[in-house]
Amino acid sequence: MDVALGCLGLLFIIFALPYAAFAYVGERVYRWFVLPSRIANLDTRLRDHIRRIRERLERVRTEWIPQQRRQVQEAIQRTKMELEHRTQAEAEKFAQAYQKWKSQAAAYRQWAENRWEGMRFVDPRWNSWSPASEAPTRLRLGTLRMPFTVDRIGLRGQMDPVPAMVLFRGARGLLIKTPPARREEALIGIRAFLFRLLATIPPGKLRFLFLDPVGLGSNVASLMNLREFDESEEDSLVSSRAWVEPDHIRKQLERVKDHISTVIQERLRDKYQNIEQYNEEAGEIAEPYRIVVALDFPIRFDDIAAQHLVSIAETGPRCGVYPIVLMDTTAKLPYDFKLEKLEQALSVIQWSEPEGRWVWQEAPWTALEFEHPPQSTLADRIIQEWGQRSIEARKVEVPFARMLAMPGVELSPERWWQESTARQLSIPLGPVSPRKVQLLTLGKGTMNHALVVGRTGSGKSNLMHVIITSAALKYAPEELRLYLIDLKTVEFTIYRDLPHAEAVAVDSDREFALSVLSGLDREMQSRMEKFRAVEANDLEEYRQKSGQPLPRVLLLIDEFQVLFEWDDEIAAEARRLLDRLVRQGRAFGIHILLGSQSLAGAPLPRSTLDQMAVRIALQCSEADSRLILAEDNPAARRLSRPGQAIYNSANGLVEGNQEFQVALFDDAARDEFLGQIQALAQKRGIQARPIVFEGNAPARPDGCLPLRQRLAGQSPLPRIPETWIGEPVAMGEPITLRFPRASGRHLAVITREEPEGVGVLLNALLGLAASYPPDRVRFYIADFTTADAEWAEFPELVAASLPHPTEVMGRRDFLQTLAELHRRVQHFTETGEAFPEDIYLVLLGLHRVRDLRMSEDLGFRFGGAEAEQASPPEQLTALLRDGPEAGVHVLLWCDTLANLRRSLDRRALGEIGLRVAGAMSEQDSVDWIDNAAAARLNKPHRMIFYDDERPGVHIKFRPYGILDVQGRGGQVLWRFPDYVRQVGEALRARFAPVA
Repeated sequence: MDVALGCLGLLFIIFALPYAAFAYVGERVYRWFVLPSRIANLDTRLRDHIRRIRERLERVRTEWIPQQRRQVQEAIQRTKMELEHRTQAEAEKFAQAYQKWKSQAAAYRQWAENRWEGMRFVDPRWNSWSPASEAPTRLRLGTLRMPFTVDRIGLRGQMDPVPAMVLFRGARGLLIKTPPARREEALIGIRAFLFRLLATIPPGKLRFLFLDPVGLGSNVASLMNLREFDESEEDSLVSSRAWVEPDHIRKQLERVKDHISTVIQERLRDKYQNIEQYNEEAGEIAEPYRIVVALDFPIRFDDIAAQHLVSIAETGPRCGVYPIVLMDTTAKLPYDFKLEKLEQALSVIQWSEPEGRWVWQEAPWTALEFEHPPQSTLADRIIQEWGQRSIEARKVEVPFARMLAMPGVELSPERWWQESTARQLSIPLGPVSPRKVQLLTLGKGTMNHALVVGRTGSGKSNLMHVIITSAALKYAPEELRLYLIDLKTVEFTIYRDLPHAEAVAVDSDREFALSVLSGLDREMQSRMEKFRAVEANDLEEYRQKSGQPLPRVLLLIDEFQVLFEWDDEIAAEARRLLDRLVRQGRAFGIHILLGSQSLAGAPLPRSTLDQMAVRIALQCSEADSRLILAEDNPAARRLSRPGQAIYNSANGLVEGNQEFQVALFDDAARDEFLGQIQALAQKRGIQARPIVFEGNAPARPDGCLPLRQRLAGQSPLPRIPETWIGEPVAMGEPITLRFPRASGRHLAVITREEPEGVGVLLNALLGLAASYPPDRVRFYIADFTTADAEWAEFPELVAASLPHPTEVMGRRDFLQTLAELHRRVQHFTETGEAFPEDIYLVLLGLHRVRDLRMSEDLGFRFGGAEAEQASPPEQLTALLRDGPEAGVHVLLWCDTLANLRRSLDRRALGEIGLRVAGAMSEQDSVDWIDNAAAARLNKPHRMIFYDDERPGVHIKFRPYGILDVQGRGGQVLWRFPDYVRQVGEALRARFAPVA
């Protein structure tokens, strides 16, 4: 190891030392000989370079910098000149734009302020204002002021103000956001805008809903004066009050939402973009605009009401519903309410505190100044004129003739009587929309019977006329038979000559309606046998198999609830028959339509009503809406005008609602169409012979068929004398009285109405005259009627006209005749010898014959007779007791039962077997006819007939009258004197001796 190290050291010395020595020598040589020359060379070169740099710098200083300075100055000059040129051009351009704007603004201002929708309320031209005829497209909200600043050209100033005109038709509502300090200013602007709406929208085409929870109505008090012109709560120009409570606010907004939903689903659908397009075609059924004024939102608006308001803001303008919302920006918003949604749906105006101005979203660079409302004089004039004209303008009237020409109906005269009822009835009622007419369909599926409900003034009677006339135009009499019953009014009188009518009753009685139901029940039984004979299941199949044109039957009963106003046998039987007809009649082509003002009290069982699938609801209360439609369907409560109705063929379910407007049928048009129907019937040889019951008038004796036949010699003289005194209130034969020679065959009439008492007896006398040859009867008329009455001369006229011996007597002659008749009866009693002729003693006004009153002390008051002779009361009693067997009959009229008892005792009263009662107390009715029926006579021209030979039978009837019968125009249709002369002539002709 040591050796190796030694060797290495030796080698290092041998090789390294020479190299180190060589390096050292070389470095010294370089320093001494080479380096100095190189350094001198570099120095020379550096000095040359510095010299050249200095020369270049000098050239820059003396040549380039002055040159550049000159170029910069030239550029600055050019820029300055260019800027001056540009500024001048910009100024000229701005001046031109300003002048153009100024002229356009002046033209716009002139255009706006020359029309009512933009004219300031202080303009004196408002003195000549009159209500508009067409809704505007824009309305003035205030004034826009536009300051401008153009720094680059050093201009500052303000443009001329222009009217702030907001879009109305098809636009959005307004949202005015204000702090409390600016609230009054915003309220002034809203009031001015509301008056602008009134002044520029046609009367009747605008409705207001006011929500004023803070002002409690004071903020809209001036507009509440429109309430004076509201004829109904549903169709009010303004809400019945300014609503302030949260529950009321929510409920009112919910009703607005319901209206919007109805418009979208039933009016616009996918056919119209907005309400303006719909209204252009709708004509009379156009929808009015609705303004929802919500003040101080969101104060007292709960979260549901706030969401309703957003929904109205989003969907309302398309349906003609425009919200105007005044928002308090310091109030707390309802829970989970998104203000952004309301701002997106409405045109926003808000107060900018930093800028000190109202900023309108549509023109954010401007300052909006709200307009002030008109002075009180002009405001009152606008409200009065607009409101007054709205009364007529709100009447929606679609003429019946126009409906007939609408698509889907097209019922021109050449198409009358061309349709068949084999499958169903399809009767046009009125327009649903400009292109669709609502049809009453019966006989299809479950749609077989109908209910109609509408309060007074809702147009129910007009609807009935439309149904009847539409059906009579569309279907021939051999296709459709009508039974028309009105239990309260006289609306159906005009159909007495309708060729389709089987029965027509006006101001009818329950008994007549019941008789019609009984008749239809028998008709149903008859049809049942016919269907069974050919194995048919329905009318169409029967007509196909039998080849017989069996018509459908439509029974229409208006005010049907009258049938059930008494809980008696009539009501029970009517309930049973209606239920039977409703359940079974559909298969045999028998349909029922019931009308009423209200279903309150449920006169029919629910099971019966449920069988009537078709419901037509006109204006009615919410309770009635739920009754006629369904418990959860109060839709009829929002019907706002006469004739507006809901048709529902789904048993009242909400999904079946279809709103429509009943066609208007005025008297002139109705008479014209009915005249054309009658002319068509005459042309085809069809004669109308319905059973007519006119409960508002006394029965006419010339309508008594048995008497007409007797006078014409078409029936022989009866073995037992008979006469007729009136028409029953039910379908049936006239009230017939027979006078055999048997006890009790006297007639007594008790009524306070003198013309009725006199009429019954004189008409009974005329009927009796037709039962005898002139030599077989004698009439005595004791006339104690009112001397100056219209009928005072009628007894003498009857006596002069008849060929039979007839004598009219006063008091003195009457007493003599009474005594003579008494002797005749006594002679018969004593000898049994009867005279060949019958005698009728007619007492007109027994209560006025003092000689016949019984004495309180001696039993009778003697009228100048001797003590041993029978007194007049005794003579009359004897005639009543023994007269009929001797051929002497008494016909008398007395005003009250009490006065009759003053002349006749109980035994004498018992001799009167034929009794007629007018209206009287319940006790008198029971005493006179053994029944309280006369106490329930609540209509004029009604009496009760009772024959003691038929116990328990009480017949209500209309007595034959003696007063003139007038038509609709006041013309006299029938006069008793003329009738008496005709009867006399007929009797003289019949009993004239044969040559």
